[in-house]
Order: sequence, then structure tokens, then C-alpha cells
Amino acid sequence: MWAMIGTWRMALEGIELASKILEQGGNVGDSIESAIKYIENFPYYKSVGYGGLPNENMQVELDAAYMDGSTFDFGACGAVRNIKNPISLAKALSKFDTNNFLVGPGAENYASKIGLEMVNMLTDRAKIHYKNRLYEENQTNEKKDLKPYIGHDTVGICALDSNLNIAAGTSTSGLFMKKQGRLGDSPVLGSGLYADSSIGAASATGLGEDLMKGCISYQIVMNMKNGMSPQEACQHAVMSLEEILRKKRDKCGDLSVVAIDKDGNFGVATNIEGFSFVYQSSNHPAKVYVTYQEDGKTRYKQASDKWLEDYMEKRMAPLIKLYE
Repeated sequence: MWAMIGTWRMALEGIELASKILEQGGNVGDSIESAIKYIENFPYYKSVGYGGLPNENMQVELDAAYMDGSTFDFGACGAVRNIKNPISLAKALSKFDTNNFLVGPGAENYASKIGLEMVNMLTDRAKIHYKNRLYEENQTNEKKDLKPYIGHDTVGICALDSNLNIAAGTSTSGLFMKKQGRLGDSPVLGSGLYADSSIGAASATGLGEDLMKGCISYQIVMNMKNGMSPQEACQHAVMSLEEILRKKRDKCGDLSVVAIDKDGNFGVATNIEGFSFVYQSSNHPAKVYVTYQEDGKTRYKQASDKWLEDYMEKRMAPLIKLYE
């Protein structure tokens, strides 16, 4: 038995590619790295890797993390520039006992030292998004609030291999127009991801500042440890954190999570409409699902062909320059 689950429709091709590793009895960590590298390399997913949306200074800063649930080895990097595949750096850092979380120039220097490919991650398409945003703000004299899901957010993947090893990985360019050096939940162990091969794994996407307030991925795994199914664990974690934040702060950002358990069962929960995810296993072909809310709980249905067509058409459509 093997299984993979990933946040957002953008995980589909990466999971399909990585599934070949698992089908052949390969390692869970290799499958996660392969899946996320594919997503990082695709320039039309503007919230991950190459083509990711820049910060307020038009710099693409990337975050990534990897955790092995069998050994608790983990690696993470944050606010890095010009590293083509941050997930590969995170996975490489997981092999050490110390210096597992590197940020900024130190992370970039180490990535170069170990031979990871270094490229300019700011694409012409991302520049247009950036300049259009500035133009819109100048026209209205009003700075827009930073919101996740402008073109979608973190890719988080949890996987189980046939040897019952579980792992999780994340990668993101974070909030569009964020402050230089800002980190969200994605590279933070326990918030953006958590994995324990004796229980399961979880990953999160949404407003990192709020997701970190609940250490939500760790909480989901602990919920499963205490007897909840993956679906119950995800639902409980999202609803509880939202309730706490609204009580304490009178507001709550976007919270979306996915999880699998040691048997390959999956769960998903969100407090928004239209969150999508991908699931594939040894007895379940790769499918995209779209969530909706019913009776206060997250439900999901398989994405229609039209939904899938519209998704890619929107992301690959030519951009109009508002500033000319």
C-alpha cells in the first residue's frame, strides 16, 4: 500500500510523476522531492518556485521544508532567492543533526556549495503581476491587504510508501507583496507540516500567521494518534483553531489542511470555499477534488472536466499590462 495527497490542483502532475517511484517500491522521501520539484519548475503556478510572486521589493523569496516521519529528520529553508528547487535544499538539510533550518544568504551559500542549481527565479510574468498590483494601488491610493490564494498558495504533500514510511514536504513563495524576509508556516515544523510514520502526516496552506498560532499540522497528527480518522482530525483542528482565533481576535484567516494516516486513508478540511486537493494511492487513481461546506463541515467532490480546463486556462492566459 502507498498513497500521496497534495494541496491544490497544482499538485496533480507532480503526484502522478512521483507515483511511479512508489509503484516501484521506492522511497517516500524521493517521491515527495520529485513531486514538489515538478511543481516548483512549472512557471505558471505563481505561488511556488520559478515564477513565484515576489515580495514588496519585487524579489522572489522562497520557503520549503521536509520531514521524515520514520526518523524525525527534518530540513527547512526560508527567505531564499535564486535556488531553483528549495525542496531539494530542505531535504538535503534533513540529513544533519544540527543546522537543519537555514535562511537567507546562508541557505543560498550552502545550496550553491552542494551543487544545487541556482537561477533567477523572477520571471517576466511575475514582474507583470507585480507592476499591475502597484498600478492598481496607485490608481486608488489604497494599499491592498495581503491575502493567501492569489493564484493559490503553498504546495504541501504527504506520502506513504510500501515500506510504511511516511513523510511530508512543503514549498511556497509565500504571500504576494510580503515584506522582505517574511516567513509563514510552510517551513515551520508542526505548523506547515508534520509526519510520524507510526501515525500519519499533515500539511497546511493558507494564512501562515494564523496557521502557526495553532501548530495545526502537529495537532492533526496528535488527533489521529488519539483515535480520530484523518477526516475527523483535520476537521477538528480547523474548526477548533478558527473558533479560538475568532474568540481571541474576532477574526481568522484562511485555514486549509490535508492529511493521511499510516494506512493510507486521507482527510481534508478548510474554512474557505473552493479549496482543491489531489489524492492517489496504490488502489486509487490520481484525482482532483474540490471542497465545499455543508452543515459546518468540509465536504468534497471530484473536479469536473470543465473545472480542470478552466483552472489551467486561467493560469496560463496571457497577461494584460495595466501600466501601459
